[in-house]
Amino acid sequence: MFTGIVEELGHVVATEDLPDAARVRIAGPIVTSDAKHGDSIAVNGVCLTVVEVRDGEFTADVMRETLTRSSLAKVAEGDRVNLERAAAVGQRLGGHIVQGHVDGTGSILAREKAEHWEMVHIGLPPSLSRYIVEKGSITVDGVSLTVVTVSEDQFTVSLIPTTLELTTLGHRLPGDLVNLEVDVLAKYVERLAIPHLRAIAGEEAQ
Repeated sequence: MFTGIVEELGHVVATEDLPDAARVRIAGPIVTSDAKHGDSIAVNGVCLTVVEVRDGEFTADVMRETLTRSSLAKVAEGDRVNLERAAAVGQRLGGHIVQGHVDGTGSILAREKAEHWEMVHIGLPPSLSRYIVEKGSITVDGVSLTVVTVSEDQFTVSLIPTTLELTTLGHRLPGDLVNLEVDVLAKYVERLAIPHLRAIAGEEAQ
């Protein structure tokens, strides 16, 4: 589990195509300072398992499912990536509960700059819009953010200077893909509520 508070802006050192998968090597001296084989590190919001750690870099395998659902299929040598180690029990939850299980990708539509912050418009798949509410939480490229506005096909977030400076979101341009993870609590509520709503609908139809 993660909190969506990015610890470090790392970069991709190398990528390797594998049968139905890929292997990436990423530089991140902070997140690798205590990392070992089998640990979890979120890369742009995707939970990856550390295969090897060496000289401030770690290697991880990316499965086909992850390549299909996330933007990691397009990462290349030199790309900057948001990095966060798994949360430790007992630490402060600075963001919100983030699983590192990306639900899909969105795209940067527009950016509106202000003096001390920036509003970013992000397009999203219609299948995810029902999980997003104003003032609710969403993870964008591994960053825990508060939703400002939402419609059927896009939402907006407001980025403070720290987020702009220390994460990839400060460098994303219109058209760039970003990984999206909606609040898992919304998905569980929907799953639990559907049978009851269907039962009520059936009773009303009788």
